[in-house]
Amino acid sequence: MTGSVGAPAERREGREKVSGAARYAAEYHFPGRAQAWPVPAAVARGRVTGVDTAEALAVPGVLAVLTHENAPRLAEADDPTLAVLQSPRVPHRGWFVALVVAETLEAARAGAAAVRVTYAAEEHDVALSASHPGVYVPEEVNGGYPAVRGQGDPEEAFGSSAARIDVAYRVPPLHNHPMEPHTSTAHWDDGRLTVHTSSQGTGVVRAVLAALFGTPKERIVVTSEHVGGGFGSKGTPRPDVVLAAMAARQTGRAVTVALPRRFLPTVVGHRAPTLHRVRLGAGADGRLSSLIHEVTTHTSRIKEFVEQAAVPARVMYAAPHSSTVHRVTALDVPSPSWMRAPGEAPGMYALESAMDELAAELGMDPIELRVRNEPDTEPDSGKPFSSRHLVECLREGARHFGWEGRDPRPGSRREGPLLLGTGVAAAMYPVMAFPSAAAARALPDGTFLVRVNATDIGTGARTVLAQVGADALGVPLERVRIEIGSTELPSASLAGGSSGTASWGWPVHESCDRLARRLAEHTGPLPEQGLEERADTRGKADAESAWSRHAFGAHFAEVAVDTVTGEVRVARLLGVYAAGHILNARTARSQFVGGMTMGLGMALTEGSTMDVAFGDFPESDLASYHVPVHADVAEIEAHWIDEDDPHLNPMGSKGIGEIGIVGTAAAVGNAVHHATGVRFRELPLTPDRVLAGLLDHRATNDARTGPAASGSGPVPRR
Repeated sequence: MTGSVGAPAERREGREKVSGAARYAAEYHFPGRAQAWPVPAAVARGRVTGVDTAEALAVPGVLAVLTHENAPRLAEADDPTLAVLQSPRVPHRGWFVALVVAETLEAARAGAAAVRVTYAAEEHDVALSASHPGVYVPEEVNGGYPAVRGQGDPEEAFGSSAARIDVAYRVPPLHNHPMEPHTSTAHWDDGRLTVHTSSQGTGVVRAVLAALFGTPKERIVVTSEHVGGGFGSKGTPRPDVVLAAMAARQTGRAVTVALPRRFLPTVVGHRAPTLHRVRLGAGADGRLSSLIHEVTTHTSRIKEFVEQAAVPARVMYAAPHSSTVHRVTALDVPSPSWMRAPGEAPGMYALESAMDELAAELGMDPIELRVRNEPDTEPDSGKPFSSRHLVECLREGARHFGWEGRDPRPGSRREGPLLLGTGVAAAMYPVMAFPSAAAARALPDGTFLVRVNATDIGTGARTVLAQVGADALGVPLERVRIEIGSTELPSASLAGGSSGTASWGWPVHESCDRLARRLAEHTGPLPEQGLEERADTRGKADAESAWSRHAFGAHFAEVAVDTVTGEVRVARLLGVYAAGHILNARTARSQFVGGMTMGLGMALTEGSTMDVAFGDFPESDLASYHVPVHADVAEIEAHWIDEDDPHLNPMGSKGIGEIGIVGTAAAVGNAVHHATGVRFRELPLTPDRVLAGLLDHRATNDARTGPAASGSGPVPRR
């Protein structure tokens, strides 16, 4: 073995990216390439009654305007969000009703502004509430999980518990906002379609385009050489790639569709808002007797997508009586979709906040409460855990963070107008792997070529897969070249669900291992074309496991809350993870830190609202939807415990891209409570919301204690 796996190898594409040589989907310059700009619907529900394109076609450089009246007809889409320009129906505001194609991007944008659309608007409903008359329990939620699970008699057990918590939490709509917006360039040539797209999986894109356009898959090539982030929003094809292919077929030109950022919230999915009710019952010793987690969310009227936010509660803690329920209502809203740690991120925020509240109710250290409720087997399935080192993560994190000296009393630390506090939360994420294929070839010059249709969305997949191959071959890393990101390569699953490295590394390891054994038996020089071995994990990666396989972690946060402005600053974030073998220390730390930073945004700055009157998200760009910046992250650390788990894949690895976000928001929220004594149960913790809570808390204390105590309490008078 060469020791490549685990080493902090630098990203192979790093120099290309920083020098500008890396080409993204909008940067493929076919001769005569045109640009296109969509026209979004201006009503929240209704139908198009007319489209006047005369003024748009008169704009210099405009080549065509596609509408539902003249766009190429598509086969019925399995995903209704891709049925663009196929009918006059408008299911939600922002739905594309036209596409302007022009010689330049500026002409396309000007043409789009000149299109005149008339509508027959209808009454719309976009307001989510737990008591909405349209709320129903679906058969299943995302990931194929049952919507309802339970055991024992949780209601009776809750009612008879010595300590009880019955609390509600709200997570608002959230948006992915990758650095590179959704973009596709398409070109038809003699019935063959070439597409360069910003996607997390080219194989899925090719299959969808083949079905929609009635073209054999063999006549379609899709590439995603470099992808500027996705976070789930590029996990399935989006309207940009369909529109680009439609426009290219209509005009006979190569066409690029680069969606403006302000269009993204309505057409590429969002994390649906979730309303949580969590009830925890425990004995005086802190052992849970009842766990009830109920979630209400919304979906669109054209596609059911149900955030699986109660599913983590089925895995985390031992409770003999439990119930988890998902409810959903279909509204006239854009279709929600995948966003980093779908289900786990909002679900664990609610559960871990409730565990902190229960610890306070019991007067128990929140880490000890979690340790006391460690399950021997997975509570939902009864399967043994393949590995579960959550307690070790909590203990190691506590040691590194300095938890032992913590004063548990809220509001006990103060520096002038600042209240200081610390919080903790656990994290989990399921282990996933999907069938994939890879090929490894030994070349006469002593190098090796590994080919697999993986996608690098900024995670360092090229580098890590080369390390896996080098280790299996027993050669130095620099002798292994790798090709990814094209449907012309051996097929592979998409980059999603933290499954990429596990799914692709498996056949890479197997093909390279087979090649190494073949080379050991080979005598003489290699043939000119080299020697090649292939591997396909169908029947293995997708086989049912007898084990419950998850990654676990612990998040710690220290905050300072300004009692004058309500601003929350996070001074320290620490994450400690148990995620199998870490294959590249450098890229792994980057993924953990990235997830924690995104969790920080979820806690403090990121939040969207639904304008009830207009049926739209007002926070449609980065000026109004605030993602964290460098100044928001003072000190952030990621550590891990190496696990030797033989029940995963040949590398012994678990996914790491998403677990970093899962517990961060709860840790920050719990720290804010420790600092202030105020429990905030709605995200994000913006200054206006925090300041109002502090003032209400002060007013309540004054009312209880009277004027004589008006100078006491954690919040000084302003």
